[in-house]
Amino acid sequence: MRAGKLSSVAVNFAITWDGKVSTRNFTPADFTSSRDKRRLLEIRATGDALLVAHGTLAKDNMGMGLPDESLRRQRTRRGQAPYPLRVIISNSGRINPKLKVFQSDFSPIVIYSTTQMPPKTRTALAGKAALHLHAGGTVDLQEMLLHLRKVYEVKRLVCEGGPSLFRSLLAAGFVDEINLTLSPRIFGGAGAPTLTGPPGDFLPHSVSCKLMETKIVGDECFLRYRVPRQK
Repeated sequence: MRAGKLSSVAVNFAITWDGKVSTRNFTPADFTSSRDKRRLLEIRATGDALLVAHGTLAKDNMGMGLPDESLRRQRTRRGQAPYPLRVIISNSGRINPKLKVFQSDFSPIVIYSTTQMPPKTRTALAGKAALHLHAGGTVDLQEMLLHLRKVYEVKRLVCEGGPSLFRSLLAAGFVDEINLTLSPRIFGGAGAPTLTGPPGDFLPHSVSCKLMETKIVGDECFLRYRVPRQK
């Protein structure tokens, strides 16, 4: 399934008891505790790079940073840069250059998109990020992971969404680790997105996961799974 060395991919999501990651309006997921938000940063700090889809980036207006100095010190002691490389993926390339992520320069920004990106957007982003545009309508995920490993030396890539990106990575067999926070909330709603996005078709194949760690803090349950590679 894989050719050459790809970045290892770890994903991190919080879900409700009924499997929702957001509301039907895809509002930012802010239904977990302060401990979960700390855990998000701890997982983020393990990666050489942080990957976020443009839709999630825009809705949450993320800076994709690492505000905790102690986590940055841990990274430098491990031989990593203080902040992870920031990686954005967008098939359409319609990215607002005024987003919060482009207002700081604590770490480089890399954008994987397609030749559909409008010329004005390319010009506006050229001085803010490294652009890698794939031919056609979608980003080739395998090529992206190969490129991140070869050019940017990204061994571990942490992905924080959104669910449609997770589904694509999972369907292609590129997810190695899944981190989940189970939050004691119930949203309901047929249109609210699940871990793999809005309700829709089945995955091309079922994905089995091996539980590696369980931790209960207060009313939340933190889980870490390994995803065996497809043979």
